[in-house]
Amino acid sequence: MRSSITRLFLMGFACVLLCNSNPAAAQGIKHFNGTITATNNGISIIPSFSLGRPAVFFDLSVGGDRLSFDPMFRFGMNGKPWSFVLWWRYKLIKDSRFTLTAGAHPAFLFQDMEVIVDGKPQKMFIANRYLAGEINQMYKFSDKFSAGIYYLHGSGFNPTGPKNSDFLALNTVISNLRLGKEFKLRMNPQFYFLSVDKGNGWYVTSSFTLSKDNFPISFQTLFNQKLSSTVPGDDLVWNVSLLYNFANNYRKETR
Repeated sequence: MRSSITRLFLMGFACVLLCNSNPAAAQGIKHFNGTITATNNGISIIPSFSLGRPAVFFDLSVGGDRLSFDPMFRFGMNGKPWSFVLWWRYKLIKDSRFTLTAGAHPAFLFQDMEVIVDGKPQKMFIANRYLAGEINQMYKFSDKFSAGIYYLHGSGFNPTGPKNSDFLALNTVISNLRLGKEFKLRMNPQFYFLSVDKGNGWYVTSSFTLSKDNFPISFQTLFNQKLSSTVPGDDLVWNVSLLYNFANNYRKETR
């Protein structure tokens, strides 16, 4: 399993390099950036699901103006893997106001599970396999306000666990709210519908990110509240996090 995940990661990274090195496909690698997050409670892409204990995230992105490879590696603070999500994303429409992005990923969710081996129960650390696709559209109304619709469909390939999930969200971004001369606040309210196999429900969530100009570390808190749902999970999910952001933007010389 480790070698399979490593091969997928290397194939994704190599594909971005090759695709972006082809002038017909793009104009070269334009960015390599990422975020390292330390949090008291690991929260998933779908915020109603959480690890329930401290975690560290490594979210990376490498690519060009349109095609990118965006792997997400998430671990418990004890070093145990929680999930690996290997995103491929392509910007179908990209202008100053409106963006439309399509993406897909294989994902691996790790957990301890009791299995029967030679008629005896044994506790094993297994990887559940998933495949998902997304459509994300966003319209920028001003420098401080954007809104859009996000849709994610996932399929599981495991004897246990969810087989199908659908996540449809109305996203809003309120950014660049100045708090004095050096600090700014970003808010991400979200209203969404979630369906997991036969269960479904409605939720609201919002994150608040406080950052300082020209400083790579920021502070974030997130709250997710269940409104009405038959999907198993806590009514309220929340966390606080420290984020370290890094970026290396560059352009290749073309002749």
